[in-house]
Amino acid sequence: MNKEAEVKLVSSNTKKRRKSHSLEKKSARGGYLFTMPFIIGFIVIYLPVIFESFLYSVTTIERINAGESYQLVWAGLENYRNALFTDANYTQILTAGLRQLLLDVPAILIFSLFIAVLLNQKMVGRAAFRAIFFVPVILSTGLIAQIDTSNTSLMTYMSDTEGIGTNAAKTTSVAEIVSAMDIEYLFSNMKIGGGMAKYVSQLINNIYNIVNRSGVQMLIFLAGLQSISPAIYESCNVEGASAWETFWKITFPMISPMILVNFIYTIIDAFTSSTNSVMAYINQVYGEAGHDTLSVAMAWIYFAIVIVFVLLAAAFMSAFVFYQRRD
Repeated sequence: MNKEAEVKLVSSNTKKRRKSHSLEKKSARGGYLFTMPFIIGFIVIYLPVIFESFLYSVTTIERINAGESYQLVWAGLENYRNALFTDANYTQILTAGLRQLLLDVPAILIFSLFIAVLLNQKMVGRAAFRAIFFVPVILSTGLIAQIDTSNTSLMTYMSDTEGIGTNAAKTTSVAEIVSAMDIEYLFSNMKIGGGMAKYVSQLINNIYNIVNRSGVQMLIFLAGLQSISPAIYESCNVEGASAWETFWKITFPMISPMILVNFIYTIIDAFTSSTNSVMAYINQVYGEAGHDTLSVAMAWIYFAIVIVFVLLAAAFMSAFVFYQRRD
């Protein structure tokens, strides 16, 4: 190859790199343009509220003029100490909520991925099945969720007045689909410990909640599955790869970015859910007289734990994420 051909080859490669870099810059500018309303709204609206909330957490409120006005008195970390070491209910509910999170997040991810893989197959009525699995997401939001909550409260009240709900143990045993004893009996010949049996029984009894909270993750997984080129699967079939090998060596690595997104989304959704016991207790403390700043400190502690969980999850999952290069 002469020098002129080498110069032309180098110049063509340089042009391709410039085009790819310019395309990346255009995509980045488009992304910033779409997120600009949120960034402006966060700086103008939310940031002052967050600062004021943190100010309340390190102060106490003193009422003056018969309660018509108030002043903030610096308290330092007193509210945080009271939340962690004085209020025993908060730490107890917080640890229980974290344990429930460790139980729910893997179950939601596995279930949503399993359903997404099934719904990605070619079959009659595929669109209808996808809509059916997304219906719980619609039913669990807005006015319908409030109606469902009020109906649940009404049924609980009627059960208590009729004497059905007087014994909590009986109510719990009736509501459960299976018990840990049933699972232990099933696993007795498999040499599986009692901890796994309890975990499986909790998952089965919590299946309604898991299905309701898997709709968004299922759609994200479906988008990731449909972005995989069919030519890759065709080449796997030509090479004689089984469906099991194709899933673990092709499908799973290709949708690993979606797993990371769903992992972080599920953690945040679980922490901020209206049915979250910690959030409910913080709202309860906020409604009590004289505990306004204490509840704000509890919320900040909870927020810090959420951030730590998200950062740890992102750092751990990023090590296993595969990003396809499009050169």
